[in-house]
Amino acid sequence: MTTNLIEFDEAQRTFHLHNDEISYVLGIEEGGFLAHLYYGKRIRQYHGQLKNPRRDRGFSDNLPGATERDYSLDFLLQEYSSAGDGDFRTPATIIRQADGTRSAFFTYDHHSIEWGKPRLAGLPAAYVEKDAEAQTLKVSLTDAPSKLELILKYTIYRDRNVVARSVELVNHGDQAVNIEKIASMQLDLPAEPKEVLSFPGAHANERHLEREPIGFGVKSFGSRRGTTSHQMNNFIAVCDPETTEFQGRVYGISLVYSGNHQELLEKDQFGAVRVLAGINDDQFDWELDPSDHFQTPEVLLTYSDAGLNGMSKTLHSLLRDRVARGKFKHQPRPILVNNWEATFWDFNEEKLRPIVDEAKNLGLEMFVLDDGWFGHRDRDDSSLGDWYIDQKKFPAGLDHFSQYVHDQGLQFGLWVEPEMISIDSDLYRNHPDYMLKVPGRQPSVSRQQYVLDLGRPEVRENVHQQLRAVLDKCQIEYIKWDMNRHITDVYSAALPAERQGEVLHRYVLGLYQLLEELTTEYPDILWEGCSGGGGRFDTGLLYYMPQSWVSDNTDAIARLQIQYGTSVAYPMSSMEAHVSVSPNQQTGRKTSFETRGHVAMSGVLGYELDLTQMTDAEKAAVKNQVAFYKQIRQTVQYGTFIRLVRTANRYAWLFVNEAQTDVVVFSFKILSEAQPEFKLLKLAGLDPDRVYQNVETGAVIGGDELVNTGFYEDLVAKDFSSHVYHFKAVGE
Repeated sequence: MTTNLIEFDEAQRTFHLHNDEISYVLGIEEGGFLAHLYYGKRIRQYHGQLKNPRRDRGFSDNLPGATERDYSLDFLLQEYSSAGDGDFRTPATIIRQADGTRSAFFTYDHHSIEWGKPRLAGLPAAYVEKDAEAQTLKVSLTDAPSKLELILKYTIYRDRNVVARSVELVNHGDQAVNIEKIASMQLDLPAEPKEVLSFPGAHANERHLEREPIGFGVKSFGSRRGTTSHQMNNFIAVCDPETTEFQGRVYGISLVYSGNHQELLEKDQFGAVRVLAGINDDQFDWELDPSDHFQTPEVLLTYSDAGLNGMSKTLHSLLRDRVARGKFKHQPRPILVNNWEATFWDFNEEKLRPIVDEAKNLGLEMFVLDDGWFGHRDRDDSSLGDWYIDQKKFPAGLDHFSQYVHDQGLQFGLWVEPEMISIDSDLYRNHPDYMLKVPGRQPSVSRQQYVLDLGRPEVRENVHQQLRAVLDKCQIEYIKWDMNRHITDVYSAALPAERQGEVLHRYVLGLYQLLEELTTEYPDILWEGCSGGGGRFDTGLLYYMPQSWVSDNTDAIARLQIQYGTSVAYPMSSMEAHVSVSPNQQTGRKTSFETRGHVAMSGVLGYELDLTQMTDAEKAAVKNQVAFYKQIRQTVQYGTFIRLVRTANRYAWLFVNEAQTDVVVFSFKILSEAQPEFKLLKLAGLDPDRVYQNVETGAVIGGDELVNTGFYEDLVAKDFSSHVYHFKAVGE
């Protein structure tokens, strides 16, 4: 008999979601409001001690018709709040009723508990492979006058420290309402000191880990750029001040969405902290007709009392196993070379062949053809939207070149940017209305390109048919799907004026529908996401594309911080990392081939340089790197990743396989010093009862020693140095 993960206590009117590691408790309070009671380490049974205390608080409104003054939504820890209900904190939802008011009181109506995890229509979400993996609670709240039903959905996994949350709004009334804001999740935490981790950045400088105390007032993170954005990722974490990589409590909040987002924290007048996450309400106004419903994106809530590494381990496993889909989610990812930094747009088949030949000689596994193969694309100001072969560059056709690549024993990949359109394109000349642009205004330009209205079925179908013509004719094993600008001129020619607030969310839904169709039709293609590098690196895209280009910045030293920050929320199997030329084309920095290789080997290894221009020594280095990476690839891409050290001058991390028999450690030092300290490197995640051998030196050391005593690293008088330590369990 399967043990329940969710119980409803009728006497206490509380719900207890639990597995062997975590508990989540919520209850039905006076007036039918849903209160948050507890989220954290597993408790056996909840006995009612956390019922919200009563007190008469000045200037905190009481319930309508109440005679008692000691109960107010203004200080109740709620599961979900709405504008106009007497809670003056930032609401989770704002609904403009048919009469123009923005007021709703959502109270408990009924609930259901079911095995498994229902899919969210039209949206990516975590999933289960067997119903026994998880149990789902649906709590229906209603606003009686408007006949609106708010369904709060909670899924807890049996073997994962995860609670997945989302919200569905159903209009049972006879008049349309407008949703001005609808968060996917609200988490009200009691008054304790807390800090927040966010991941801001910029193009070629993504996802820096920033940590700050949560003070009084409102702190908001988000994007209004139409995508997740380089500037702010849609993952945040809330932790105790004493939390480190290895200890302390931390809550991870990951929004499964690829568009405008907002993560908001408010510390109220009594010290409690409200956390909201969902679609950004900027330029969002959704008309909900009678009998219609609106489903929010999902939020994945994780809890760890083993620090940030504990949280990351949970997230990495969940995203690899129950968000990513298809044949590639557990397959070793190919080692590729991309021609972009070797040729840019200046290439033809004759010029590309020597790069392919050299890739074969060096042991690489795939050649990827980047921008410039279509239309008459010799610069960035034309041909987006014209996904047919440039006959001048490929007079015998792209399939002819693809066959040449395969004849050399390599797989073939292709770059596309299907969401974009150029003014100089056949698509624009034939369908100018397909472009997002405001009537009567000159559209903003970015990188000489504009954005297609993917919210329209006919636009998606045009893109779909063009890509299908290429994919059906050529043998292609990999697609790099790029998006090289953010969205302005938010107006759709297909929607009336009163529904223009729906454009950006409809765009994301349209993108998801197109990706669902293509990835289903072509399951043998490895799809990779990209948006000027890491501008749309998010959990939503991971549902369709199991890996993404981390950053356009290929400088190894800059990548240390970028990949470190990315690793907090995303698995290493999702992070494409390339060795590029030195001096680096973005920074001008000179870095050794060894260090460039070690940084790139810390993700999905690839190369982005002209293989034909390398010295014999560099070619030998590539052969060695490729051979070594093939040995460790399974451990790096699918083992446990643990961050060990991050200082201004030093980084270190490791990978260990599930059996704890293979351990790969990378250590980096940025600047050399005249009088360096002797630095101990202590490992983690090893079996203390095993003995490990250093593959390079032959030294034998106990797992307990490597974790507790560590070892001194060699002193190297060189800037931008690195070292890899490879340990194997003795006798395995």
